[in-house]
Formats: sequence, C-alpha cells, structure tokens
Amino acid sequence: MTQHQLETGVAHTFQGSDPDDLEAFINLIHEFYTRMRRPMPWRDEITQYRVVVSEIMLQQTQVSRVIEKFPLFINRFPNFISLADASLTDVMEAWQGLGYNRRAKYLHGLARSVVNDWNGALPTDPEILVTFPGIGSATAGSITAFAFNKPVVFIETNIRRVFIHHFFVDREKIADSEIRPLVERTLDHENPRDWYYALMDYGTWLAGRIENPNRKSHHYSRQSVFEGSDRQIRSSLLKRLLATKSSPLEEIIKNSEEDTQRIRRIIAGMVKEGLLSINNGIITIAE
Repeated sequence: MTQHQLETGVAHTFQGSDPDDLEAFINLIHEFYTRMRRPMPWRDEITQYRVVVSEIMLQQTQVSRVIEKFPLFINRFPNFISLADASLTDVMEAWQGLGYNRRAKYLHGLARSVVNDWNGALPTDPEILVTFPGIGSATAGSITAFAFNKPVVFIETNIRRVFIHHFFVDREKIADSEIRPLVERTLDHENPRDWYYALMDYGTWLAGRIENPNRKSHHYSRQSVFEGSDRQIRSSLLKRLLATKSSPLEEIIKNSEEDTQRIRRIIAGMVKEGLLSINNGIITIAE
C-alpha cells in the first residue's frame, strides 16, 4: 500500500449497508497493517498473563510509555502466581510512572482471583471477565480476542475513531450502538486477534493525521487536567508512602499545601478503595 493510497484511504468514506464498501474497508485495513504493523512485546510473545497486564496498562496510558514499563513489570512479576504472591506495595512500586495507580490494585486483585478462584487459568468468557476488578466490557473483549483469538465484538478508542471517520463523516453524537454492527460485520472470525491489532494500529495512525473523530462520539469526554487535580494529589501521596512506608495522617495534612478538607476527602477515598490503610493515625499502603 503506497503513501498515496494511505492518504486516499484517510479521506475515503464507506457505506455500512454496501457489501462492496465493507470489503473495500477491510482491504484498506489489511493493506495498512501489512505495511505498518507496530511491533510490541505483548504481541510478539502472547500469553494470557501478558495480554492482561498490557491491556490494563493501556487503558489510560500512551503506548510508548507502556512499551517502556511493560518489560520491567513482567521481569519482576512474570506470571499470575508471582503477581498474586506480591504485596500491593511491591506492585505499586513496579507500577510507578504509568499513572492511575488504582489500576495496579485492580491488576493485583485480578491475579489473586485467577490463582485462588480459577486454578491459575484466565476465564475465556468476557461475561466472566467483566466481574474481575478493573475490567470493563471493552477490556474484557480485548483480552478475550488477544489472549484466546476469539471473535468477540468490542469497541475502544482507536476502533471507535476508525469507524467514525470512515462511516459517519457527516454525523455528530454517534453512539457506540451504531458502530457495533459495523464492527461485527467486518470482524475476521478466523483471526480476530490480528484484525483488532490492525484496527488499533490504523486508529493510532489516523490520530496523528486528522482532527480526532472521537469528538463526534456521543461518549466523548475530554480528559481533565492533571496539574492540581485530585489525581496529582493521590499520586503524590502514594509516592511518599512508597518511599517512607508509613506516615502519620496529621503530618501529611500539616505539610500539605492543599485545603485540609480536600486532603482528608482524598485520603478517605483511597482508604475506601483499598489503596491505603489507617491504623492508630498512621497511613500505609494497604495489603
């Protein structure tokens, strides 16, 4: 596929009701993937565990950052058993730099569930996977497709971008319920894993060349600014506790430049989520 053909593909629109158009769209994606497949460690050596770790890391973190952190995390925790046996503190330490630290707790809990409740084997049914901590329908679908090569239908950011761009050019407020039938009609039932990899790679490529089509999605919301946010305060608290192992609650509040009630609210939320523990006025990372 030439660069000219790719650029033509970017501008081309398809009709979802036209079988020939659907075939042309499928060919466009396949040709793109043949030329521009992105090598990634979790794709080049596929196991259930590596897929789960990568998919949870990728939920809210750029691929470039995950590529950097993934091998380090896998070296430290190479399988479900090693991750389940680790302390949450150790998992949080390995997770630093990926943000949204709640995901580390979810992943830790998922590993313990797989080991204790499923004899170490990840369930293949996405309806079961969504019952695991931190697993929504999109992640359950992606894990099922990538770990087991099963032809399930799911929509995530890059997939949504591709279908909105090529099938809904003159529309606004497009619901996923409108996109889902197109995903189903174009799905490769013989090799869904590579088809979804191709869609995601193409969606990422599109993102660097056109205004984000996802803004036309009914489900679109702009990510909040990190600086000065609750997320930044939560991250700072975890970094401090990873360094000190424990700290008096009142000392944290006293040394904070933030409003006292805000700090207490954030800490209370982290305790409720199971990220932190408070005993006799001393805060630690929960275990």
